[in-house]
Amino acid sequence: MLKKHFEMAVEKPSQMDTAHMLQLQNTYFAPYIQIATSLIGKARFAGGNMFRHQIDTFGILIDYGYIDPILLKASLVHDVIEDIPGYDENLIHDADEDGPQVYELVKEVTKKTGQLKPEYLRGIIEHGSYRAKILKCADRISNMISLGFVTSAEFIERYCDETEYFILPIALEVDFNMYQEIINLVVSRRRYLEESGYFDRKKDD
Repeated sequence: MLKKHFEMAVEKPSQMDTAHMLQLQNTYFAPYIQIATSLIGKARFAGGNMFRHQIDTFGILIDYGYIDPILLKASLVHDVIEDIPGYDENLIHDADEDGPQVYELVKEVTKKTGQLKPEYLRGIIEHGSYRAKILKCADRISNMISLGFVTSAEFIERYCDETEYFILPIALEVDFNMYQEIINLVVSRRRYLEESGYFDRKKDD
């Protein structure tokens, strides 16, 4: 199967213009926000909870000028199926008239039970839809920012390696400015590891 090719976004708006505001003004996110609150009790390794991460991912997409209702609604619930065992997936599917498309996108970015992370990410690289790739980039930007609050040097190094190997190729395909931000976040996290003496300690070991 041939890999799909997408037109890469190269512009990032400085703020939302009136035309985009008018496109969004009749889009209702309340059902998806309600679903996302199911993640309030799910703690994050870096602090906070997974509900806040959904909202952050939504905000990053708006920041980059994405107003596609399917993409934005999916961002609000993208971790629900993966992080809540036995979750009733019909709640997403039937949330509103966009529910079936939102559900398909959420399933596309959901790692299957027992699936290895490299296999999952390679699947998005090779077969992911445009929306899935944009959502995965926004998700990773949020995660990389949160990485600044993680104290495990080994985890930071492993996450940076994973980001460079799997996420940068996705970002380079769909959004140049997201690609640039992810590079800058990786560089800042690796600089932290270097300045903390982590790499020197690894050499000594």
